[in-house]
This record gives sequence, C-alpha cells and structure tokens, in this order.
Amino acid sequence: MARGPLDLWNAWATQILVLLSLTLQILLLMFAGIRRRKSFTVLRFILWLAYQLADSTAIYAVGHLSLSSAPREHKLVAFWAPFLLLHLGGPDNITAYSLEDNKLWKRHLVTLVVQVLGAEYVLYKNIPRSGGFLILAAILMFIVGTAKYGERTWALYSANFSSIRGALKKLPRSQLRGYQGYLREEDGHIDAGSDEFLLQRAHSLFHICERGIVDSVINEDEIEIKTETETETKTIIKGLMDNPKRMWRVMEMELSLMYDVLYTKARVIHTMIGYCVRAASPLSVVACFLLFHFTGKHGHSGIDVIITYILLGGALFIETTSTLNAVGSSWALSYLCTTQWSWLRHEALCAGRWHRLRRAVVTIRQHVKTMTGGSSSYYGRSRVWSGTIGQYNMFYFCTNMEIDKADKGLKSFATKLGFGEWWENTYYSWTVKVPEEVKQRALNMVSSKDLNTMGMVRHRWGEIVFKHSYPELYDMLVGNDDYYHGIDFHESIISCHIATELLLFKISTSDDDERPDLIRALSNYLMYLLVTHPDMLPGLPQNWLYEMTCKNLDDLCEGQLGPSRRSDIGTVLKKLFGWNDGTRPYNLDQTNKLADIIFQLESRSHQPSVPRLKYGRTIARILVDKSDKNTDPLNVLLDLWMDFLIYAANRCNRESHARKLNTSGEFITVVWLMIEHIYQTKSK
Repeated sequence: MARGPLDLWNAWATQILVLLSLTLQILLLMFAGIRRRKSFTVLRFILWLAYQLADSTAIYAVGHLSLSSAPREHKLVAFWAPFLLLHLGGPDNITAYSLEDNKLWKRHLVTLVVQVLGAEYVLYKNIPRSGGFLILAAILMFIVGTAKYGERTWALYSANFSSIRGALKKLPRSQLRGYQGYLREEDGHIDAGSDEFLLQRAHSLFHICERGIVDSVINEDEIEIKTETETETKTIIKGLMDNPKRMWRVMEMELSLMYDVLYTKARVIHTMIGYCVRAASPLSVVACFLLFHFTGKHGHSGIDVIITYILLGGALFIETTSTLNAVGSSWALSYLCTTQWSWLRHEALCAGRWHRLRRAVVTIRQHVKTMTGGSSSYYGRSRVWSGTIGQYNMFYFCTNMEIDKADKGLKSFATKLGFGEWWENTYYSWTVKVPEEVKQRALNMVSSKDLNTMGMVRHRWGEIVFKHSYPELYDMLVGNDDYYHGIDFHESIISCHIATELLLFKISTSDDDERPDLIRALSNYLMYLLVTHPDMLPGLPQNWLYEMTCKNLDDLCEGQLGPSRRSDIGTVLKKLFGWNDGTRPYNLDQTNKLADIIFQLESRSHQPSVPRLKYGRTIARILVDKSDKNTDPLNVLLDLWMDFLIYAANRCNRESHARKLNTSGEFITVVWLMIEHIYQTKSK
C-alpha cells in the first residue's frame, strides 16, 4: 500500500504536473475578475491558491522534464515543455496578485531566463528524434510561450510606480491632447448616461487618476500642451459634477482602469507588439494542432496523445479568449486614438469598424451576464464597483464579547492559534451599501477653494465644518485647550465614534429620518478602516489607542449587560464568511445599554481613565445641550463625519489606495479620486 502512490507518481509525474498546470491557468482565467468586486472568502482563497501554485507547478514541471528520464521513455513528453512556458506567462487578466508582486519583476526576469533555457534544453535533447513536423510545432509553441512569458515580466515592470511615473513624463503630445475618436454627447447617437459613453469619458480623464496615484507632475515642456487641454478637461469634469451619479460612475470606472494597469497585462497588450502577439498566438496554436494531428501522434502512447490534445485545446481556448478580449476592449480605443498609424486610425474609427466591433462585444457580454445570473454574475459588468463599505462598531464588539460565550471562546481559540487579530477584524465586521445621500454630500462638500495648490485640503479635520457651519461650537470643540477631537487623527475617530453612539442613544428621532443611519454608516466605516486598514488613514497608526479604549469599555461592561447567551453555529458561520444581507448584525438595545452606562458616570471620581471615553462623552454632552438652542446635533455629526471622510481620503497614502484595488477597492479611494478631479477645476 505504501508503494502504490509513490509508484504512480514515478510513472505519471510529468503527466500529472502538466495537467495540473493547465487546470490552474484555467482557474486563474475564469476567476481573476472576482477581485474587482466583493466576493466570498472561499472564492478568493481558491484564486489565491491557484496563483501561488501556478508558477511553482510549471517551474517544477520544467525542472522535472530536464532531469527525469520521462522524455527518453515517452518522446512526446518533451513537446510539452513549451506549453509550460505558455503557462508561466499566465492569462492576460492577472499578472500580480498584490502590489508587491510588481516590485519583484527582476526576480521574474531571472526566472524567465532560467526557464526558457530549461525548456530549450529539453527540446534540444529529445525533440530531434521525433520527426521534422513535430520539431516545427515545438518551435512554434516555444516562440509563443517565450513571448507570453516575456510579456508578463514586462507587465510587472510596467506596473511599478517608478515605471508608470517615468512613462507619464514621456507621454506623447497626442495623448495629452485627448482622444479624437471618443464618442461625444452632442453626437446624438449614443445615450450620454450609458456605461459605454461613461467608460470612454473615464478613459479621456484617466491621466488624472494615473498621475495622482503615482504622484507625478507635468514637465515644463508639457505646460503648453496642458494649457491646450485644460479647458476641455475642466468642461468635462464640471459637466460630470452637475450629475453626481455619472460623476461617481466615471470615478469607479477610472479606478477599474487603474486596476488593469497595476494587476493585468493591459499596458503590454494594447501596443502594436501586444496586438501582433495576440494575432499570432492563436494561429500558431492552430498550426501546432494541425501539425501534430496529421504527422506527430503516430507511435506514441495513447494517454500522451490525449494529454497533448488537451494541452493544445487549453492553449487555443486561452489564447483565443485573450485575443477577443484585447481587440474588443475599451483600451483598444485608447490605442487607436493615439497611434501614429493614421491609416489604422482612419479605417478603425472614422469608418466606424471598431465601434461596431465594440457593440458586438458588449452585446455578447450582456447575453453572458443574463445566462450566468444577472448582476451577481462574475462575468458581467467588470467595471462595476461593489458599492459597499465595511462596518465596524466598537460598542458592538465590546458588548458582544461580554455576553456571548461562543464569541469569547472562539476568540480565545483563534488567539492561541495566532489568528486573534484576523478573527476580530473578520468576525465583527460587515458591509452595507453606500447611501446615495453620502455620495451627494461628499460631492457638495468639496470645493476647489478648499484645496491648496498641491491639491491638499487646507483645513484640519473638523475645522471647516465648525468654522463655516457651526461657529458657535468651534471654541468648544476645536478651539478649546482640551481639544476634544483628539490630537491625532486616529484618536479623533475613536472619540467621535464614541460620541456618535452616545448621542444617537440620547436623542430621539422619527422613523423616517435617515440621518442616524447615514451617521452610523460613516462612523462605522471610519472605525472599520482604523481597525482593519489603518494604513489608509493619515497619521501614524496607533493600535494601542484602540486596544486601551476597548479594555476600558470591557471594564464598564463587566457584569452590567444582563445574562450571557451563546450563538448558534449558523450565526457564527454567517458572520465569519460575510454571509449577511447588508443589515446591522446586532440589535441597538445591545449597544444602547453600554451608552447608558457611560452616561451614568456623572461624578468626577468615576470619569473614564482613558481620554477617548472622556472626550467622547464631553462631545456628546455639548451637542445634546446645544440641541435646544437651534443647533441640530444630527446635522453636526453628519457634516463632521463627512469632513473626516474627505480629509482621510485626501491625505491617505497613494500606495494604500492602489493596494486596495485588488480587493475591490475602498469607498475612500473613490472619494480621493473625486477630489483629484475637482482639483483640476481649480484656477492655477
């Protein structure tokens, strides 16, 4: 029994490896798109595992072919080496899984040289004995595999921030002048609110996103060109600002295009060389198929022949899909508008051929979307952002840990395994749809006058709200020596999060008032970023502030929240894997009990020892007292959290924005990009 699996591996290791390598490539091709949207943890794990195994499997297979006796015993096996190079090139829709992968392009370059030499060695040692036509087929596949592998390495290099910054400095004059081939609103034959029209608008404004995310500047010799296009750019942006829904849609599309640049082969594909490779690769695979079918399969093992057909069929599927996606992509329009081949631009755009092809591609995708489940399909509108924001409530976390024995036990177990922090971040967070009112307010609150010459918000967080809208509260909450906001931005979020829960508990509102939900959504979102993605907030992350505040809340909760309970297994799995319906996973009575306990600490001897709790209660008290003096505390809180969101988006590290694009992106990134566009309307 012990020798069975080992004997099977010794006899069929090469066959198993090449089939596994092809399977991983198919998985990557089919599931890479889920990173653009929120998706189940299981699917993301499958994609991550496939990405990690794909390269190592192909590399190990090439090494196995070089060193084992399989090519001598099975002559056809040597023909599989070029297919492994093709697999190492990977599908076009995923090159890097994380932003850090792009920084490893030099390592990939070395691996490229070694693997190409290894595959060449396998062919040199074994293929000459297999016949002239099989040699020709092997050479064709070797060329295609080397080209695709080289493309991937070049794509990783091109997606580096330094490479993007360098390319932007060399941006051709024609691209800075805009795209003449784009459909215009006044043309009349296209809906100005359609996704296709807005996507072309996103392409025409994409240089703003690209320059902003890598912190690039315009060279002096480009100032004249910049002036020529500045008026048109301002006109387009102001037109979008008049229609907030279109504005946000274009921002989402630009970030999707940025995802293409950073995590796919988009920059390499949409060049003359890239299109030539995509035109030649399927034809080469077909030629290899015909050569093998008519002359190369005789005298070989039946299983080896079947595996070769599978490899050829898989290669044809991958390469044909790649070619169709490339030609029908909106990136092709960007290339056609800026190409130096004027005859090509005329034939494709002026004659309308490309637009007809694009409409056909969009129609096919819509049919696929309908057949695969509508809006929930992973093969539908790839430019659509998930439209959700993460939520994390500190009161919910502390009260739940106090009264739920199952949660406490699971956290203790996860901590012993070293996953305590991951457990807290995943188990106690959830998502909700971004309210349309939040988008509208964010757009209305940002003015070009609020941005300095570098595009940075002029004011400190909270100052602009109180100075302009609530000057009577400025001295109390901002100008006061105690500075109840907190000295650090992270501390301010914690204090105001506490104040929000206290105030919403203390003030009664009507059922049709949506402001409490908006306030909670923003407050919980900023806390979610603070706890799970602190690098996306300005300032030095200080996790100890949050931990000390939670400890103080735990002390207040102890023995005062009623009887303990135990969650059922269904509730545990639902919260862990994010299977929620976008609603709050807790009852407000649960957090209101803690808010009541904090409000009852009246005497100075019982003041909370942690400043965040003291500041939070003081802010809530001031706003409650002001509610009787023509100041609506709900409006104050809503404007304050909007100001926090705008400040955080504007001051967030640009690399953090880029890093989150591979997990569907964050709303704070969309807000940042909106600010970047509004900055373009500023008179400089």
